Amino acid sequence: MLEVLLIILKVVVITMVMFSLPLPLTYMERKVAGHIQVRLGPMRVGPHGILQPFADMIKLLFKEDVVPAKADAWLFRIAPVVSMIPVFAVFATVPFGDKFTIPFINKEVTMYIADMNVGILYVLAVAGLSVYGTILGGWASNSKYALLGGLRASAQMISYELALSFSCIGIVMVVNSLSLLDIVKSQAGWHWNIFYQPLGFIIFFIGGLAEINRIPFDLIEDEGTLGAGYHAEYSSMRFAFFMLTEYVAMVSMSVIMVLLYFGGWDGPSFIPLPGIIWFILKVVFFVYVFMWTRFTYPRYRYDQLMSIGWKILLPLSLVNILITGLVVI
Repeated sequence: MLEVLLIILKVVVITMVMFSLPLPLTYMERKVAGHIQVRLGPMRVGPHGILQPFADMIKLLFKEDVVPAKADAWLFRIAPVVSMIPVFAVFATVPFGDKFTIPFINKEVTMYIADMNVGILYVLAVAGLSVYGTILGGWASNSKYALLGGLRASAQMISYELALSFSCIGIVMVVNSLSLLDIVKSQAGWHWNIFYQPLGFIIFFIGGLAEINRIPFDLIEDEGTLGAGYHAEYSSMRFAFFMLTEYVAMVSMSVIMVLLYFGGWDGPSFIPLPGIIWFILKVVFFVYVFMWTRFTYPRYRYDQLMSIGWKILLPLSLVNILITGLVVI
């Protein structure tokens, strides 16, 4: 009974943290954008604009929820939820740290919900389902711009999911396990996979940018040609759900990179910090890198997006598998 209660508690805590992520992340992103563009960013609501995310949340809560007259109302309404659920489900198998013991009751607790022996496959499979919400939202809106955004999302997902998945095969070959927990433990003592799989990491990072639709790969939103793309017709909390999905996807991609390539909660022994603190610091660093990239590089053309995925990343991922196989042998 206690085990079931602990699992429920973990699910509730992780869900609450994920739902609250857009508040600090939108503030962080606006400040990063401001400093990169030599301006202050949000400053009016609260000290240094720290309450701006709460003002945005209140605004979205009270905005009118508009459904286009000729849209497929049912699909239009459920599309944000379909997009949101998979990025939350990814965290079911994410190990945030090692075991710890609860004082007084002397109960050992693991810092993950489930240790799946096919953890990588689960993460890649579930994360890929989020694109269906994007496609449904674009199609159900009965808008040409939204439909084009949805079509671009499906093509982009197929193009970069292959290279992203193949880039993980090298790690599986080195570690000889699909479990995320085994992969993290194999990197203990600074034996991080980034040193053994640098090419795989570069492919994974670029493919991750495309998978979560961040600039320079945000062709599904492309304000210049599609007027916000797949969510052009959305407002109020349904629009907020799409934005929540985008931010949680960015965090989940950062988490996966930390687990696969940067040792998870492993940190230098000469700085005695708890493993969960090292894990959070690494994730925050990659979230910053995603934000920095957004405000540094221009958006690609769509033909360039496809060329990078099929002509560069996919062949490189196959080369990485070949090299890793030869080294392992």
